[in-house]
Amino acid sequence: MRRAIELAELGMGNTSPNPMVGCVIVHQDQVIAEGYHEYYGGPHAEPNAISQVNDQSVLQEATVYVTLEPCAHFGKTPPCANLLVDKGVKEVVIGAVDTNPLVGGKGMEILRNAGVMVISGILEAEVRYQNRRFFTYIEKQRPYIILKWAQTQDGFVARENYDSKWISNQYSRQLVHRWRAEEDGIMVGTNTARYDNPKLDVRDWDGKNPTRIVIDRMLQLSQELSVFDQSQSTICFNLVKDEKSENIEYIKLDPDFALGEIFRVLYQRKIQSILVEGGTFLLQKLIDAELWDEARVFTGQINFGKGIAAPQVQGKMIHKSEVFGDELKVWSK
Repeated sequence: MRRAIELAELGMGNTSPNPMVGCVIVHQDQVIAEGYHEYYGGPHAEPNAISQVNDQSVLQEATVYVTLEPCAHFGKTPPCANLLVDKGVKEVVIGAVDTNPLVGGKGMEILRNAGVMVISGILEAEVRYQNRRFFTYIEKQRPYIILKWAQTQDGFVARENYDSKWISNQYSRQLVHRWRAEEDGIMVGTNTARYDNPKLDVRDWDGKNPTRIVIDRMLQLSQELSVFDQSQSTICFNLVKDEKSENIEYIKLDPDFALGEIFRVLYQRKIQSILVEGGTFLLQKLIDAELWDEARVFTGQINFGKGIAAPQVQGKMIHKSEVFGDELKVWSK
């Protein structure tokens, strides 16, 4: 199962809105095939692994280890539970039950009704953590929300004129580009879009660009800013208009909207996870509303003396490391 989890991780950033899934097939105590869900719309982990088995007849004596319950419904691909039954697999070991209502135990039911021995709950916590984006999306009906910022040694995210370049080093910034490639969306508020003019794309890493999400209540931001350059899918939440043109969609909110409304809209658009890159006003609003799941905080080696204070977050620290002099702490709610 640990090997299956390792395989599943290879799909990071490419499977959404599906989960990451890995599969290992064992025959007579030997691994005979491996597979993982490589990209959304492509074959799932189980058929990818099965296709690697030269002599398909041995599957009748094999044990299939899969990180997530085999699917039981027709989507982009046929049900994996039915495939395992058709191949005559004798035993299936499952990491975690898929809580998607379309599956939710139905996969195991298909297997057991066909006489397949099913064992579940193996390394379940690890599997659920690996697929925390998927499970949050399914169970809370909102995207998984990751907050990210860089702060100085003395606790500021920007100078008084909103200038924030550069608090973290180039290696930390490259890591952020990797993170961008792993999430479906990337969000900023009005001030960050105005003063930083970020591209919010993936340049220093190999991967897909996330959907850009901008909050601009009165549509006061200049259309010359990078976020409106049409180069990637962009959503602008505002109080003025609903409009869609080329790669930009304007979504009108009620004047008294709550932040949760934004995430309900993004959930409906199958955006499973979001990286929020500031600034302090938006980040603190999300923290205060308890609309966050992770906070990734870099502390650079410089001091500003005065400026815009960093957000204040309380939670459980789940990771601490050094990135070539920068300190990185990751908190969970």
